[in-house]
Amino acid sequence: MSAALGLYRLQQIDSQIDSARARLESIQQALANDAELQEALSRAESAARVQNEAEKKQRTIEAETQGQRVKIEQAESSLYGGAVHNPKELQDLQRDVASLKKHLSTLEDRLLEAMLASESAASSLNEARAAQTQIEAQRGDQMRGLASEQSELLRQIDRYTSERKAALAPIPDESLTIYESLRRERRGLAVATFSDGSCNACGATLTPAQQQSARHSSQPIHCPTCGRVLFAN
Repeated sequence: MSAALGLYRLQQIDSQIDSARARLESIQQALANDAELQEALSRAESAARVQNEAEKKQRTIEAETQGQRVKIEQAESSLYGGAVHNPKELQDLQRDVASLKKHLSTLEDRLLEAMLASESAASSLNEARAAQTQIEAQRGDQMRGLASEQSELLRQIDRYTSERKAALAPIPDESLTIYESLRRERRGLAVATFSDGSCNACGATLTPAQQQSARHSSQPIHCPTCGRVLFAN
């Protein structure tokens, strides 16, 4: 058995632990990140404000329009009621009625625009609230799935940690020190397999003698380029 076998087994366990921890960190970030939901809430709140303003404007114009109709009725009552006989006064009343009706037409146009704006705002609000509801439902399903995955990963890490303790037992302290140093220097990968005469970590070409030593030496053999411990898989 080559001296690298124990280190290779340890590397496999550590790589599994690293992968599980990386995924755990990603899950924790996802659980804490509700940017999409906050954006949906913000859109719904904004749409609600727009709709409220549109409805308020519509009610104001409706009141003005109704008030204008009352003024016209009063003016026409004076004009056609028979109480006024002076031609000058009648002419003034006719001009007043015409002016009031012209302004009423303007108000009715504004009211139509306000009603259309209100309908559009209500439609936008419904869409925003529907999107919010959908995201809330999706996020609920997602959060439940992530929480379940998180629990499973924690169980895996506990199991890997126990396996790691067992794998450490046959490894000499000197070899373990070298292994840990390489893990820090080589982004977690201290042991590399080789095939077809090349290091699978860095691609460096290995001489037949180096390959033979890696298979049978009682001491760890290192890749001449990246320095990782070589293991004949």
